[in-house]
Amino acid sequence: MIRVEQLTKRYGGTTAVDSVSFTVRPGTVTGFLGPNGAGKSTTMRMLVGLTPPTSGSSTVLGLPYARLRNPGRHVGVLLDAAAAHPGRTGREVLTLGAALMGLPRSRVEEMLHLVGLTAEEGRRRVGNYSLGVRQRLGIAHALLADPEVLILDEPANGLDPGGIHWMRGLLRRFADRGGSVLLSSHLLREIEVIADELVIIGGGRIVAQGAKEAMLAGAGTVVRSPDAGVLVAALTSAGLGHTARSDGSLLVDASIDHVGRAAAAAGAVLTELRAADGAGLEEMFLQLTAHARDEVSA
Repeated sequence: MIRVEQLTKRYGGTTAVDSVSFTVRPGTVTGFLGPNGAGKSTTMRMLVGLTPPTSGSSTVLGLPYARLRNPGRHVGVLLDAAAAHPGRTGREVLTLGAALMGLPRSRVEEMLHLVGLTAEEGRRRVGNYSLGVRQRLGIAHALLADPEVLILDEPANGLDPGGIHWMRGLLRRFADRGGSVLLSSHLLREIEVIADELVIIGGGRIVAQGAKEAMLAGAGTVVRSPDAGVLVAALTSAGLGHTARSDGSLLVDASIDHVGRAAAAAGAVLTELRAADGAGLEEMFLQLTAHARDEVSA
């Protein structure tokens, strides 16, 4: 369980995180989304005691992270895969972590096997790893003590499609066993596939949060017609809000049934009519964070 309450961080006159509140429940994967500079990494750093908050609070398993006894035994953290000492081998990194947490050395071999690092890769120095291999090592370190909570910032960076598929299954199994996962990622499709809950942040503030299915159910309908003018007029007449998409289709804030009936009543020919499922999270994300992006670019 992770609980964040009114968490705020200011740097001089700049507010990086502004009164952020959310909960990550056991048995769930919570996708933490936002554009660059939105405050995701700062929030995660405050969660694990690396950045002191200006105000507000956060707890992991009922306590502030710094007050957890041997926190690595309970919370697996991966904030930066490049943080591991480049001069150590992968096996040395995990062996040191196991020693600090009071774990048996057998966990090192178990984790190397779990994340798919070969014996040769385990003997190589971290500075010679690709980004994808570093990410696998970071995930191995986060899972070393079989924790109850995982806090992961962009863990899929550098992973190939096979690696992303592997990580998706790993996190799903972790949550299904009762673990709590807070997962930040720019890969919206992956978040859409794996997450149970969504927290979307923009400009340091929460702009939307809730159960993924409920949020995407309101993502609307994608519709396309060669008679674009007729379709737009039909939707407007029916009072159905809509926005044009870059591919020439329309995203309508209504169900497939309502959109189809409006088009049929106007005699509009449709070449596409579907729920905004595959593109739903991307469309919702772009709409919800548009103002924050405009502020950054201004």
